[in-house]
Amino acid sequence: MAKCAICGKGAHYGNNVSHSHRRSNRIWKSNVKSVKCIVNGTPKRLYVCTSCLRSGAVEALFFYAFIRLLQKPSELSPLSLP
Repeated sequence: MAKCAICGKGAHYGNNVSHSHRRSNRIWKSNVKSVKCIVNGTPKRLYVCTSCLRSGAVEALFFYAFIRLLQKPSELSPLSLP
């Protein structure tokens, strides 16, 4: 199972407990996505949990692609990444 590269969040293990208290093994998987990010100036693919994405701990490349779509064609320069 993948772990978040930022906070280290991964799968949690425990037991399902039925009404009669019979126990069976259970895994709670965290919401981890594979995202292309810029690390030290180079694009890399990282596993990042959605809470880190939402908090702004990492900026994914799809945000840059979305901003490029909103710009006018005259404002675009080749590879205008920050």
